[in-house]
Amino acid sequence: MGLFLDVFKDSAVDCVKMLPFLFLAFYLLEVVEQHASDRMTVMLGRSGGLGPLIGSLLGSVPQCGFSIMASDFFASGVISMGTLLAVYLSTSDEAIIILLTDPEHAKDILFLVLTKIIIGTLGGYIVLFVERRFFKRDPVKARKAAEIIRRRTGSDAAAVKPGFRDLLIPAWNHTKEVFVYLFIFTFLIGFMMEAFGNSVIESIFLSGSAFQPLVASVIGLIPNCAASIMLTQLYMDGVLSFGSAVAGLCSSAGLGLLVLFRMNRSMKENVTVLAFLVVIAVTAGSILQAVGLP
Repeated sequence: MGLFLDVFKDSAVDCVKMLPFLFLAFYLLEVVEQHASDRMTVMLGRSGGLGPLIGSLLGSVPQCGFSIMASDFFASGVISMGTLLAVYLSTSDEAIIILLTDPEHAKDILFLVLTKIIIGTLGGYIVLFVERRFFKRDPVKARKAAEIIRRRTGSDAAAVKPGFRDLLIPAWNHTKEVFVYLFIFTFLIGFMMEAFGNSVIESIFLSGSAFQPLVASVIGLIPNCAASIMLTQLYMDGVLSFGSAVAGLCSSAGLGLLVLFRMNRSMKENVTVLAFLVVIAVTAGSILQAVGLP
């Protein structure tokens, strides 16, 4: 019982210390999302052949709903499959925020973002090449896509932007959600390490194994912010290698995959997207782990 209370107290103290930084970060993200999201989505919709590059750059900006928007755009024919994959592969919202709260790992953020942009861009163009050879463009979707972009362009100028107080509640709600998951995983990992030793939890997640990137990528498929929080915490605790963390965060598209399977009628396309996502994530993570980066 004493061990339980000690780990509980230590986890609570560590997470509470992060709370102000989490709230500030999520408030700033709300500002970006409210004041720049329309311009970003229009830019993505008009990206054309530059879609994978622009998608990976925009996806790297921590926006909680960007993968959802990209899924909706793909289902409507606005963006290509390659652009969608680029967004999925480059996004890592909660990971960046959590790393920011830890001075020891804050230095990893730039390398993580650049790595995922490169993976997203290269992976997106590979998928775009395959898509153009084996998937035909739906003319009905093409007409709908043009109409969606036209409406987006018009709404961008006319939209009324929320003020300072309007953004406090959504920022606080997001902070609470991440705080709860962060505390749960911090406590569970800490308790297991104290109770059973580091070797047990390392064996569960195959530390040092060539299969760890695959395990991490499967965890990343969990359609919730919990996946990226768990992966980041495991990396910060030294359980996951950087390559495995990248593999998991590349496959972690949040609710994007759920929206894709709900909105897009072509199951062939949906399964193809999922397969490409896992294969690219595992391949990239395995390469990074093999060469020992960083």
